[in-house]
Amino acid sequence: MNVVFLAPNYPAEMPHYVRGLATVGARVWGVGDGPLGSLRPDVRQLLDDYLQVPRLLDEDDVIARVHAWLRGRSVDRIETQWEPTVLLAARLREHLGVMGMLPGTVIGFRDKAVMKERVAAAGLRVPHAFRATTTAQARAAAERIGFPLIVKPIAGAGSADTYRVDDAPELERVLALTRHVEEVSVEEFVDGLEFTYDTICVDGQPVFENVAQYLPRPLEARTVESISPIIATVRDLTPPHIQRGIQLGRQVLKALGMGTGFTHMEWYLKASGEVVFGEIGCRPGGAHLADQMNFTCDTDVFREWARAVCWSDFDGRTERLYNCAIVFKRAKGQGAITRIEGLDAFRQRHGRWICWENLLPVGAKRRNWKMTLVSDGFIIVRHPNWGDALAIANDAANNVHLIAG
Repeated sequence: MNVVFLAPNYPAEMPHYVRGLATVGARVWGVGDGPLGSLRPDVRQLLDDYLQVPRLLDEDDVIARVHAWLRGRSVDRIETQWEPTVLLAARLREHLGVMGMLPGTVIGFRDKAVMKERVAAAGLRVPHAFRATTTAQARAAAERIGFPLIVKPIAGAGSADTYRVDDAPELERVLALTRHVEEVSVEEFVDGLEFTYDTICVDGQPVFENVAQYLPRPLEARTVESISPIIATVRDLTPPHIQRGIQLGRQVLKALGMGTGFTHMEWYLKASGEVVFGEIGCRPGGAHLADQMNFTCDTDVFREWARAVCWSDFDGRTERLYNCAIVFKRAKGQGAITRIEGLDAFRQRHGRWICWENLLPVGAKRRNWKMTLVSDGFIIVRHPNWGDALAIANDAANNVHLIAG
């Protein structure tokens, strides 16, 4: 089993997927835009071959270089887990005649307007939305939708360049901020709770399912620096509102023609009980959501994803043992971290439920919280009871502080 894997070294979770492929018996050939010597040592050891390209996001150039590099060799799979390269992987499959999802399918997971059109055509509830390449089109869309609304990139990932807009003056401010974005989606703001629906699929059928809740919603978390955002996986998937979200997700996978691999969907639960589709990608969620799934089930989704894509099989644990919450921390002040307050007391209160501490050490420079959800580090906790898991997570959010100065 020969697998070409795009971007094996970045983002930070990608080496785990390389490990997963190697663990299930694949020979992994990496493609990236960094020199071989810049790769993590464990990644270099796991790769059977590596091609450095000048610009990984220059799709036509990469396709030509990979074609020449692979001449005379047999390739069974072409995979990636990084959002900007999912369409490149599909184009490579098409060009080289490798099995897997092709561009016509993958565009439904990448282009938010096409995505919503296909999901709506299946009779599923999506936010009302219009695509816009000019300010005039965006203003016209806003007039049709009404305020509040959301402006987001057509081909974006996460909450980058995504804004809630409450009135016409704010729309003008946001349009100025998004001038660098070639095409945006102007869409209805759905008021409600926000969840994920995550899967590993084999031939479109979920063999592993996960639901997590954002606390608060990402748009709010991206706006207020003092917030310590929380994402919490849900242990019990049987409540009716969770089941409605899962059923919506399964129907979305069918509508978009999902094949084999990871998916990450976001959906809303309105006060009325209605569930509304948000968006979906044919790759895992970022910001250590895959790690949370592992801590939820005591499993290895990196390995089981690899087993699914290589052998159309799944042998991982699916029993949900814990609710698992990740708490992202943002330091108070600017510059370097000078001290961490409340961490020792937090450990004393909840030590057995702490899975992972990954906070910036004293002396490290603060990260730009607007550019990365991980911010200045995180704490992952878990507990079998939902209320206790959230209480522990909120304790970390409210009582552990990184101080910079």
